[in-house]
Amino acid sequence: MIQSVLSTLYEVIVPLSIPVIAGALLGRFKNLDTKPLLVLYLYFLSPAIILDTLASADISFDDVYKTLAFSLINLLFLWALANGLGRILKLAPAEAAGLTLVSTFTNSVNYGLPLVLLAFGQLGLDKASVYVIGQMVIVNTVGVYFAARSQFSVGAAVKSVFSLPAIYAAILALLLRVFGLHLPAEVASGVSMVAGAYSPVVLAILGAQMVKVGVAGIERKVEMAFWTGISVRLVLAPLVAWLVLWLLQIRGPLFPVLLILASMPVAVNSVVLAERFRSSPALVSRCILWTTLASFVVLPVLIVLVNGA
Repeated sequence: MIQSVLSTLYEVIVPLSIPVIAGALLGRFKNLDTKPLLVLYLYFLSPAIILDTLASADISFDDVYKTLAFSLINLLFLWALANGLGRILKLAPAEAAGLTLVSTFTNSVNYGLPLVLLAFGQLGLDKASVYVIGQMVIVNTVGVYFAARSQFSVGAAVKSVFSLPAIYAAILALLLRVFGLHLPAEVASGVSMVAGAYSPVVLAILGAQMVKVGVAGIERKVEMAFWTGISVRLVLAPLVAWLVLWLLQIRGPLFPVLLILASMPVAVNSVVLAERFRSSPALVSRCILWTTLASFVVLPVLIVLVNGA
């Protein structure tokens, strides 16, 4: 068991850590501005990898149905868990909203996709693509609601979803599959080349962002919420995901991919929502940092467990 974990750590986490460390060093010593890189990632790299993957992905409509069902049910379970813990601990509204963000949204896009590709190969990436698209929609709708229920606007949330180029890339890929069409070979080659740049760039962005979120302090009154958020994301979230997968009778290659994606550390985008709607950004940013660092140990253990299941 220990040997398998160490082997997974070496084969999966070490390659991932190189661009993360590079991004962290650039952020710390060169004050790397991630805003232009985020534009590059959001409007160029993300649509490219979604189109490149979905257009030829080894997925069935059964995979799509099960992935969407898992995403929604898992989200509801985690929301209920975070809401219940917030009430038990008598957290203030801001900390309760922050705990909900920490508990429900994972870094499945700029950390999860490269991890799945290394751990489970191209088939794993194919299976992950539907989940990632679903998460983009959920974060820009339900995520906004969780962060600011009093300021939530359905129209604004829907508009934010359709401002994401990845959504249109997914629609194009779906149309190509439905009508049995393919991109011209030259275009497909160019899209694949751009998609190949996705992993190193987004992981470097993650490293730079970790340096920035790590400087946020945390008050004593939210320390309980911090430890609760850490426990939910690192311990309870994988157990909840396992339960939902069992309830939905999801097996085969889809099982480990969905479990790992649902067990990823806190989404970096959560702190953006927390800052915008005053949902305890210090709590959220600290949880992002520590769940990401802890994931370098927790995720190899989970990968070994699901591969042996």
